[in-house]
This record gives sequence, structure tokens and C-alpha cells, in this order.
Amino acid sequence: MIVVFGSINADLVARVERLPRSGETLAGDAFAMVPGGKGANQALAARRAGAEVLLAGATGDDAFRAPALAGLAAAGVDLAGVGRAVAPTGVALIHVDAEGGNAITVATSLWSEMAESGAAPGASPATQGAALHTVVQARAARGLPPLTFAMVYPFSCHNY
Repeated sequence: MIVVFGSINADLVARVERLPRSGETLAGDAFAMVPGGKGANQALAARRAGAEVLLAGATGDDAFRAPALAGLAAAGVDLAGVGRAVAPTGVALIHVDAEGGNAITVATSLWSEMAESGAAPGASPATQGAALHTVVQARAARGLPPLTFAMVYPFSCHNY
């Protein structure tokens, strides 16, 4: 079992001929909403590589929660470590141009709030340890086998 601690976002991706300039509005060629976030991406990659994976993180209790988690659940990532927070789910606004270049803005009020309170998984080794302990207890309560391996994904929490 691999345990990944980290962010979970909904990525809003628009394909454009070129990236917009400041103050400019462009018409996009295509749009998609896909799961994202550093922690979620790591968990999905490990699961696709064949590992049993548990993701520890949080989303808001909002319209972006389900799309952010859908691909993870479909791939078989254990989401028992994903909590619901009062703050909104993280969202990444991504423009991708014809050559594959991009510009990304991530709205992470959830992670900023959690970092300020000291509750963000990965915010510190002590917080990671406490979160891992909670995950181990939750697995035991569900009658699941103990963890044999844990991967802690470090990430930074910024105040935006």
C-alpha cells in the first residue's frame, strides 16, 4: 500500500491558438474539466503502475469535489483518507496553446486555509505523521490489512 499525501484539484483546461495577453479574451478551441493536483496525480500514477494506493488530502464540499475524485475512484485509488473541508476545492485554470505551452493559475484557498491552521497533509513531518496515524486507524477500523509502505509526497502551501 502506498499512501500519498497531497492536493486534489479540478483542472479547467482550455485549448487556445496562443496564450492570452493581459486583459485579452480569446476564443478557445476546446474545453475539459479533468482531475488534478500534485497529490492526486501522484496517486493516480502509482495506481496505474499497479500499486495499491490510498490518497490522504481534502476537497471542499462543493461542485468540484465529485469531478476531482471521479477519475481516482474509477482507477481504484482508496479515497478513505480524503476529507471534506469548508473551503472550496482547489481549481486550476489552464490555457494550453497550439504548441503545448501553457499558463496555469491555481486557486488553492483550501490548502492555504489548511496550511495556516497546520492541518494540511504534508505541511510538516509532524502533520504527515499524525495524518498517517489517522489513516492507519481508519484502515484497522474497516478491517483492512496494515500498511506495508508509505510514500509521503511533499508539497508547498502558499498564501495567495
